[in-house]
Amino acid sequence: MKSTDLNEIILTLEKMDQLKRVLTEVDPELEITEITSRTVRQGGPALLFEKIKGYDMPVLTNLFGSLKRVGLVMGFSDFNEIEKEIAKWIPPKIPTHWAEAAKMLPMLLDLKDIIPKVVSRGRCQEVVMESDVSLAKFPILKCWPNDGGKFITFPVVITRHPLSGVRNVGMYRLQVFDDDTTGMHWHRHKGAAHHYRIAEELNRPLEVAVAIGPSPAVTYAATAPLPDDMDEFLLAGFLQKRRVELVKCLTVDLEVPANSQIVLEGYLKPKERKLEGPFGDHTGYYSPAEDFPVFHITCITHQNNPVYHTTVVGPPPMEDCFIGKATERIFLPLLKLQLPEIVDIHLPCEGVFHNLLLVSIEKRYPGHANKVINSLWGSGQLMFAKVIVVVDKEVDIQNPEETVWKVFGSIDPRRDIIFTNGPLDDLDHAAPLPGLGSKMGVDATRKWKEEGFLRPWPDEARMTEAIIKKVDEKWQALFIQDK
Repeated sequence: MKSTDLNEIILTLEKMDQLKRVLTEVDPELEITEITSRTVRQGGPALLFEKIKGYDMPVLTNLFGSLKRVGLVMGFSDFNEIEKEIAKWIPPKIPTHWAEAAKMLPMLLDLKDIIPKVVSRGRCQEVVMESDVSLAKFPILKCWPNDGGKFITFPVVITRHPLSGVRNVGMYRLQVFDDDTTGMHWHRHKGAAHHYRIAEELNRPLEVAVAIGPSPAVTYAATAPLPDDMDEFLLAGFLQKRRVELVKCLTVDLEVPANSQIVLEGYLKPKERKLEGPFGDHTGYYSPAEDFPVFHITCITHQNNPVYHTTVVGPPPMEDCFIGKATERIFLPLLKLQLPEIVDIHLPCEGVFHNLLLVSIEKRYPGHANKVINSLWGSGQLMFAKVIVVVDKEVDIQNPEETVWKVFGSIDPRRDIIFTNGPLDDLDHAAPLPGLGSKMGVDATRKWKEEGFLRPWPDEARMTEAIIKKVDEKWQALFIQDK
């Protein structure tokens, strides 16, 4: 898929039977959630709801609701392709003579083509609401029965560090309080939350811009676990193989993707908080009502005839599971750069990203698994991993049946499980304190005699390749039904 424009992507997906237009009238309160949830679980298409009760604006959900569609809308055919593309860039090889330097020229030219650029005009500003700002115009969903209200769930939130000017692009839900204010639900570890803390120390407001419905690569990049000083728009440009075009906001000193469907501009006052939530979150449970900063909207702009792009989270599997799988694949080469012994990682959807991390490694020395566990707890957002399980390189950790068999057949609980304390995700409701609790590491690798294991490790019961081939040749003649 060559286009980065959401309108064109919708048309292309429809031609590929990857999107269905829903022509029956639906209610944005609860009903769209139930329809979308069933569709995700059935492996169904993206949904464009064209008749929304009380509104004249269509709603798009489940755009990222399958691994195939994630690749399609971000411009690559499969995750192996994007892994190889990223691996080409790392580790950066310092040239030792002119011939090696010449080989790097294509890479440098590629870099030039993914750096974001500011343009003079953007479709996101075809309609301007400044004196008549009102969120009531938009079909914002109430997702779950006990939610505290309506929530904008796919906002690309843009801020700058008040001193350094470094940009952060993140995704933090926005509860609608009234026509021109929302909550700003960011957790203490996030880049924008740090920007706000600095602004509060300086006793000045923090300017914020929110883009809804930019290119899918931009929406994805806002969720990506990048370092604080790395521009998410650069990642989006890399994924979509073209620069993100930005346009200057009208009332704040920020830039937003020029092809966004809707843009909210405004600011957060220092020291101002308001009760936000509860909200049916990606953990499958309601996150509690707590005090969060208040976003004051000074201007709303949007395209002519915009589409309201949103997502529904809740008990897995939901759309965010496939976004999480994209992160797992995209960031694996970067993780291998830090820990080259890693063969593969897997964040099962049922572990809601931070509860369980499976890792296969090429074990090289006694205690190697414990070294990897502790290294991962010190690696960016992997610090939130509550349980890390390490297995040998031959285990296919993407296969749950094989993984469970190998893990529980390989551990002695007293010997192979370690515990520590540290930061946890703020949404971990089982933690004894918010964002802080215990973690468990499991060494499920085959034990060596150097690790004190003196018994012989048994061989697996496997059929010979010759017999497998022989039966393959007879299989059709045996008249045994494949299931």
